Amino acid sequence: MTERNLDWELVVPALRYEASFREYLAELGNEERYPFVLDLDSTDFNAYLQQLDDLSKGHWVPEGGVPSSTYWLVKGETLIGVANLRHYLNDNIAHVGGHIGMGVRPSYRGKGLSSLLLHKTVEIARSRSINPVHIHCYTNNLPSNGMVLSVGGVLDSKVTEGNVQVSRYLVEN
Repeated sequence: MTERNLDWELVVPALRYEASFREYLAELGNEERYPFVLDLDSTDFNAYLQQLDDLSKGHWVPEGGVPSSTYWLVKGETLIGVANLRHYLNDNIAHVGGHIGMGVRPSYRGKGLSSLLLHKTVEIARSRSINPVHIHCYTNNLPSNGMVLSVGGVLDSKVTEGNVQVSRYLVEN
């Protein structure tokens, strides 16, 4: 890890980041949001945080989903990226979805922070004895494919889902 990356922390969502969270959502605008937890209702931020905590404990799981934990990449009080780590896979998510969903704030893209976020999230997956870690991304999204390769991802297969092709990578512990 470079000296520059030491300033970035992976944290659990907390009230102190509410203003930055709202700025992050505003910056995303109308683009598709990753991971899915960014689409949950956050009008009442405390309730949103509770929902994320419940989801991590398996108390609230959307239909077709599995328990998952959300982590935020921050620098100081600024939220830069969001990762969601699924604790295990069901058949649908194993086909397309994988263990990790994530995204980085548009103004911070292209700076290597998505690779840092993915690296830190893979470390957490390893600490939870998730092996191998399944990471899926759109085949035509070359930066995402490169990011997965940067953490040791090995292409397992490609599948077509609807009208898009998904590359399915495995990261062995």
